[in-house]
Amino acid sequence: MSIPPLPPFGNHTYVMGIINVTPDSFSGDGLLKQDQVMEAAIHQADQFIEAGAEILDIGGESTRPGSQTVDAYEEMKRILPVIQAIASTHPQIIISVDTYKAVVADAALRAGAHWINDVWSLRADPELGAVAAHWNAGLILMHNRSKPNQVEIQSQLGGRYIGVEYQNLVAEIREELLESVSLAQAAGVANERIILDPGIGFGKTVEQNLELIDRLNEIRSLGFPVLLGASRKGFIGYTLNLPPNQRMEGTAAAVAIGIDRGADIIRVHDVMEMVRVARMTDALVRSKNLPSPG
Repeated sequence: MSIPPLPPFGNHTYVMGIINVTPDSFSGDGLLKQDQVMEAAIHQADQFIEAGAEILDIGGESTRPGSQTVDAYEEMKRILPVIQAIASTHPQIIISVDTYKAVVADAALRAGAHWINDVWSLRADPELGAVAAHWNAGLILMHNRSKPNQVEIQSQLGGRYIGVEYQNLVAEIREELLESVSLAQAAGVANERIILDPGIGFGKTVEQNLELIDRLNEIRSLGFPVLLGASRKGFIGYTLNLPPNQRMEGTAAAVAIGIDRGADIIRVHDVMEMVRVARMTDALVRSKNLPSPG
């Protein structure tokens, strides 16, 4: 299978819909809670694509604060049938696999995925970069300073990180992302296949997440496409005092500001609504790139 190059960025924002084949997603949308998992996943993919998603991110292990890890076999058992089904029914859609394990990524790419979304930015499995290079896959490198002992969990609002210290928030995130870029390059991944994710909600306090979105342009200035994953996250809940299922408006605000500050891709749960937010924001901030009427 030949994986196509990354799409052209700059003219509009790409929307990535989240498909969680897990029992314990922080957002409450984990599909393993349902009886007919495959049917539910395909239905969700159909809905997302109809609503305007151009990328689907499929994951089999929750990354919420305080979540339990799963082994590679279990992760593959959850996601591979879903990837195969979506790839066969929607060949036009970009499929991203949300994993940090090389063996899982290799199997997912073989099953029809195109990108690897690594929340540990090549720090968890040293073989993952070589897998990306072998397949010529897109590679999302996410900044992550998560430590379990810095997690505070409240029953209604979920988890958040506390006591995380940065001497210079954005400068340190930029530096650590570039270190991961160097790891990818050393493994043979081309720059044209790399996407950066500043890691909203991963090892950052509420205030740091807010600042990071406001300064996202400083991540974009590194010269790589930027993915923003702010959907329903704890910093929204703790800012508005709302549980995950009531964070639509907060997510919309984060998405709009993120696009204005340079996000190329938004990773979201509420695809229909956030496609609308993205298109309206594009019309406002990318209007010079839009075709003239008629």
